[in-house]
Amino acid sequence: MVDHPTIPIESNLAPPAPPTAPVTRRSLLGSAGIAAGAAMIASPPNMLGIAAAAAEPVSTDPRPLDAAFKRRALEIREACARNNEKIPIAMHPTNGDEARYTNKIGSDSRGLPHDKRGEVEQLAWQALYAACQSGDPADFESIPLGGTRKLVNPVGTLAVSLSGINPTQVAIPPAPTLASAERGGEAVEVYWQSLLRDVPLTELRDDTSNRDVLAATEELNKLADFRGPKSGGRVTPGTLFRANALYFDATDSKGRSVTPPGVLDGPLISQFLLRDVPYGAQWISASIRTALPANEFLTDYEEWLAIQNGAAPKRRLQFDSTPRYITTGRDLAEYVRAGPALGWAAALMLATPGGGADQRYSGMYPLAEPISYPSDPYRKSKTQGPAGATFGLAYVQALLATAISNSVRAAYWQKYFVHRALRPEAYGGLAYHRLANGVSDYPLHDSFLKSEALNRSKAKYGTYLLSQTYPDAAPLHSTYPGGATGVGAVTATILKAFFDESRVIVNPVQPDPADPTRLVPYTGAPLTVGGELNKLAVNFGFGRNWAGIHWRSDASASMAIGEEVAIGMLRDERMTLREPFDGFSFTRFDGSRLTI
Repeated sequence: MVDHPTIPIESNLAPPAPPTAPVTRRSLLGSAGIAAGAAMIASPPNMLGIAAAAAEPVSTDPRPLDAAFKRRALEIREACARNNEKIPIAMHPTNGDEARYTNKIGSDSRGLPHDKRGEVEQLAWQALYAACQSGDPADFESIPLGGTRKLVNPVGTLAVSLSGINPTQVAIPPAPTLASAERGGEAVEVYWQSLLRDVPLTELRDDTSNRDVLAATEELNKLADFRGPKSGGRVTPGTLFRANALYFDATDSKGRSVTPPGVLDGPLISQFLLRDVPYGAQWISASIRTALPANEFLTDYEEWLAIQNGAAPKRRLQFDSTPRYITTGRDLAEYVRAGPALGWAAALMLATPGGGADQRYSGMYPLAEPISYPSDPYRKSKTQGPAGATFGLAYVQALLATAISNSVRAAYWQKYFVHRALRPEAYGGLAYHRLANGVSDYPLHDSFLKSEALNRSKAKYGTYLLSQTYPDAAPLHSTYPGGATGVGAVTATILKAFFDESRVIVNPVQPDPADPTRLVPYTGAPLTVGGELNKLAVNFGFGRNWAGIHWRSDASASMAIGEEVAIGMLRDERMTLREPFDGFSFTRFDGSRLTI
């Protein structure tokens, strides 16, 4: 992806100590220490207990240590900036659809005005294109919208992050083309996901007898270019709808697809989404509010067209009155809809001591197995321990908050300023016009047009449009790459750098298929912290695929983006620390080890 050059710095030099001078009332009142000075003068000696020291002068001049600290801060900030500047701008190839189709049917235009066939008005498209070329906030303000919904934060992606790399320095492959077999295969998969949203996820196992699950795997195995995880060269019920990561460099124009360690192990849902979150004297339940199966949107053409134009949805979600654990693809789609603070919660689970009769207030490990921070230099210290300044929970969560923002900037920058690729909901509109209205110049691949998934969807919903679980469908920015997956990936990478990812999770659980308001033990292969963090990342991104708003490649490409953003931030953070330690070490999504 990128190289990581370093520049040695001299940070222990200090200027000569300046002379000291006595403090007077005038100097105190004329300095930044006015409040402290006033308190010293106004307080009677018997309260402060310092009457005997009153004759000794007190200096307000910088101490040698203060000056050295200030100088070191400048040196390190400059060195981090120089290191990051040496990383070149990455290649940013596009799939060519924007130039290939003058009517822009292969590009994302949702939120702009469209004609009755759903094709974007050219003047509006040109305004969007011009803004994406200039990056000028005024140009974005000039884009004519088709409804009341607004574009999602394009100018925000141009903010300069003060830690780590710039979005232009991360490379991902081009999105699949509109007419390609790969995009056709992704469409078959996402249509199957819409059909299987309410099947218990426990049915996605290799010994399943669920006929619909078996039909989905059989069709995906027939596809000419399907890039999901496989077992023995085949898609199986145990690999169905599991996610992969995509790395890109100049040697492979399509990218290198890998399955992150742990993603195929055990239940599809990460243990971090099935356990209550300890929060001091409180706890946060892992049970969620779920949407009812009747919630299907954009299956009516007029509703679909209104949403493409950026109109506010007229219908709302209806919810089950009984909370339950994430049991189905629809549940996962609803969980990730509002962007939960999953990294914050996972850090609490990993950093809270175990033990106690009530597991809701307890961390991930039993009391006999203390929390482990392999990167923590204080493990070797005889006199110090971590707190909030470095290596404690507050430090980790502060890094997570910044990392999430930086990963969103990186993904959204690609969405607006490079790819502008088509969302699945708009692809469904092309299918509708191709098959229902005979529009022959919409070049969708035969593997999709003749698929069982599409035929079943037409029979179930009465339309070739792709059903959506959200009333407003996808947010108004393009599909590639996925922002949610980048958030999940940067979160998993930061947490793997601080916590022992090799530890086996004791007493793993899964929802009871017969009663999803309760958990039952999972008794399969061991699950590790690292594997479940990887699974957490792909759950967060791939949940959007269950909703119908993303493609597989969107999630795969963003795994690498989130990881690269985290690596850049950890590299800078490593330089700022004063503690002697061996660096941050973790397993990347491709299974290799990296030490920063």
